[in-house]
Amino acid sequence: MTEIHRELRLPKALVGAYLALSVLTVIAAVVLRDSPALVTDAVWIRTIIVVLTGALMLSFAVGASRGSAKSYLRWRISSAVMVVAIVVLVALPGFLPLWVRIEQGICGLLLLGVVVLVNGQRVRGLFAHA
Repeated sequence: MTEIHRELRLPKALVGAYLALSVLTVIAAVVLRDSPALVTDAVWIRTIIVVLTGALMLSFAVGASRGSAKSYLRWRISSAVMVVAIVVLVALPGFLPLWVRIEQGICGLLLLGVVVLVNGQRVRGLFAHA
């Protein structure tokens, strides 16, 4: 196991958890679809976008763990952008039902962990010469 692979194991797992939670949220939306107060159009759009971004970030994480500097940079940027987007969307009054705000808060915390870890000096140093 390479040093890059070791250092990225935890942030990669956090992205995997983000994606898994996102998929479970889409499944919950399907189950709750007959309750318009719980599953709004915004819920459908947001949950699908989150699954897609989760899959994309996981692909960046896999590429970065294989030593790809481009994947690492994309992962750093996308995870930070998603944290900001989550904060904004959760803060918007009435935009998302409470259950999705909670789910998004958890997703935001998972990605905040990713942002802290992949932007740390140790990991950045591994990609400094790539």
